[in-house]
Amino acid sequence: MKKEFLEIGKFVGSHGVRGMVRIQPWSDDGEFLTQFKKFYLENGKTKIEMSKIAPHGNVVIAQIKGVDSIEEAEKFRNQVLYIKRDDARLPEGRYFVSEIIGSQVYDADTDVLLGTLSDVSPTGANDVWHIKSGDKEYLLPAIPDVIVDVDIDNDKVVVRPLKGIFDDED
Repeated sequence: MKKEFLEIGKFVGSHGVRGMVRIQPWSDDGEFLTQFKKFYLENGKTKIEMSKIAPHGNVVIAQIKGVDSIEEAEKFRNQVLYIKRDDARLPEGRYFVSEIIGSQVYDADTDVLLGTLSDVSPTGANDVWHIKSGDKEYLLPAIPDVIVDVDIDNDKVVVRPLKGIFDDED
């Protein structure tokens, strides 16, 4: 489901003595955050603006407007950073993980409801989707051969599961 505000990262500390902050990005690439100047805290309640933002290794370094000391920067530590969904530009076929959590998962060939997407685990090679059905949980590799369609507007995902994941086939 599309949300108005999306979690995009977390402040993990300060950087230097002039009030810069380190952000752990929750995206495929920290470079993604550089397209934004306006961010939000507290699920959209508080707006902040960045005067500088750049990837730095596995984090993003940023300067929040009006924050110019290490003491002020440290106040942001452990806070979740949000963006407004309408401000995000994603390539066709891309989506935010938080928008697919809770989607109903259907089999592409039989249109049978397989369960609900409850979590996504990054593994390095590809993500693994956790599909809950009753008291069972199935792990589904999020690869092009398996994922047929993702419809975030209708909370629906269509998959072609590998044999043996949802049944006892060999």
